[in-house]
Amino acid sequence: MAKQRQVRIEQKSALAAMQQLETRSDEELLAETKYRAAAQAILGARAAERYDAAAARAHFQKAIAASRPQERMQLRRMADASLALAERRAGDLKDAVEKLGQAPPSNRQLMILRFMGLVAPAPGASVWLRLRGILIVLAIILALMAIGFGIVTLIALPFGGVGVGGGILLGLLLVVAVLGIMALLGRRRQKKAQARAASAR
Repeated sequence: MAKQRQVRIEQKSALAAMQQLETRSDEELLAETKYRAAAQAILGARAAERYDAAAARAHFQKAIAASRPQERMQLRRMADASLALAERRAGDLKDAVEKLGQAPPSNRQLMILRFMGLVAPAPGASVWLRLRGILIVLAIILALMAIGFGIVTLIALPFGGVGVGGGILLGLLLVVAVLGIMALLGRRRQKKAQARAASAR
């Protein structure tokens, strides 16, 4: 009973340390020595959010090596979830998050991750997969320009219309403005999601 109680206290202290370290910068986490396992796990999760699979794997390897035996299973599960995110493996991410005991990503989030896997394959992907991603991006750009040109042309009809060159230019500006607004909103949502993930951890 005493041994079990000691293990529970150690596990709680490790979790508490991870929560306390969440607000620290990457440089401060790299310099952390007392709770090195927790610091490296946080760095690994942050690298995964940047889709840097190599850095995430390296940090989690250090975290597992510096951890207590009773913490390693949980850290391996965290590593599995983070690497699945970094490598854009939507199905594996859902399974790994469920094993962590957390709510799985929504279908929309998984769909976005799958799409990112198509247009931006993980490092080490074959040439054909990278070429496919480039072609998809080019097709999206052409489609957006065509949509922008169509919208500008329709708006300009009551005012006498617009030339092809002017329509393309105005359509391009419209698409850039819309994408800028979407990127701004996406960043805000990402920050909120990161904050929720940090509080969950």
